[in-house]
Amino acid sequence: MKSIHPVIIGIDTHRATHVAVAIDTQGTRLAALSIPTNPKGYMELERWSRSLGKVLGFEIEGTVSFDAGLSRSLLAQGYNVIEVTRPNLQV
Repeated sequence: MKSIHPVIIGIDTHRATHVAVAIDTQGTRLAALSIPTNPKGYMELERWSRSLGKVLGFEIEGTVSFDAGLSRSLLAQGYNVIEVTRPNLQV
């Protein structure tokens, strides 16, 4: 069932797969999805995202350009794409 609320999709990128988590504007986790890093996977992510509600944007954690193909695909479809810097885990 599609949410009536807007959703934000956060994506952790890797060489072979990307992992996406959908949240609403209150920060509630709605769903998660893992996709292959290829055009078919990007299309699956876009369809999945739309099925959850109105997509406000995609926040993508860039890791050594693993996000480049996905970012290009989403931008070409008119989505807001924000690159999020990777957290410093050596604190």
